[in-house]
Amino acid sequence: MRKMIAAAAGLLLAGPVLTSIGPASAAPAASTTTTATTATATACAIGAGSVTAGKDFLEKYVQATSPISVNPIETMAKQPFAGTVALSSEWVWDNDQGDNGEDTALYGAVVTGGVLYDGAMLVETGSGGKIVSNHMDRIGGGWSNFRTLNKSWSSDGGSSYRTYALRNDGVLYRWFVSDVNGKSAWRAAGSYPGFASVKAVALISRTSTYDTLLATTRGGALYTIRIPLSSPMKPVVKAVRTSTWQGFESLLTTRCGQYGTLLLGVDKDTGSAYLYAVGHANGTATVINSLGKVPGTFSDPVNYSWANYFDPPLNGE
Repeated sequence: MRKMIAAAAGLLLAGPVLTSIGPASAAPAASTTTTATTATATACAIGAGSVTAGKDFLEKYVQATSPISVNPIETMAKQPFAGTVALSSEWVWDNDQGDNGEDTALYGAVVTGGVLYDGAMLVETGSGGKIVSNHMDRIGGGWSNFRTLNKSWSSDGGSSYRTYALRNDGVLYRWFVSDVNGKSAWRAAGSYPGFASVKAVALISRTSTYDTLLATTRGGALYTIRIPLSSPMKPVVKAVRTSTWQGFESLLTTRCGQYGTLLLGVDKDTGSAYLYAVGHANGTATVINSLGKVPGTFSDPVNYSWANYFDPPLNGE
């Protein structure tokens, strides 16, 4: 089994103790256009992940059919952490792992007890999340003041990627992570202030020259944040919508078609989720088609996306 992450020094981020973000709006985001290609969306599905109050890692497989359908909930990992998970990155899975080639490897990062852990778990396939081994390495403390955690995964088996985290004072941080002699090496790769109003963040693009994040704000706006991989870190922010998106505390994404994104917005106040087909991002001209409310409840404390390493990269902008 590949051991993705090694403990890294120097990741304790200095900064003041900050107040939490304000309360969420009770109203979910409304549909703003109706012209996206529904036929493309119906071929797509998103692995909606969550961490329960009982610390189980779940997947709800949400399909953009008409009406929207949800497969039976699957427990991907059974209570892998002793502490309460406050933040989770996206997670990826890889079958045919372990000594017998019959286990599933899960890779991702969490914050628990103010500490960031990053690495891999091996679970017995078909066992309801029974953990065979857990290789989540302690990366660093000081993470109680962060509200989002996102990874831009590669399609080469995970040997290199970027990590983004938003601190409560609105400073967005980036790290480059690469494999060096079988161990992951973390390198601070810039920060940028000015995102204090942001509530939820998800990745919608990964390319060889930039990553693009999609973000909601407490005021209801929906923005793209394009981050060139050059240094210094200089994000390019564009408004996609200026209102109605304040109800979502979590955004989950997957690629849909050649240039689109399937977007799931989770409203924690109501325990509801709404599905959208989003065209290639182009500022306020971006096509967004509301596919409707997803059946079931979304009341777990932490949400994230599931993917496979070898899925085509997100290409939403």
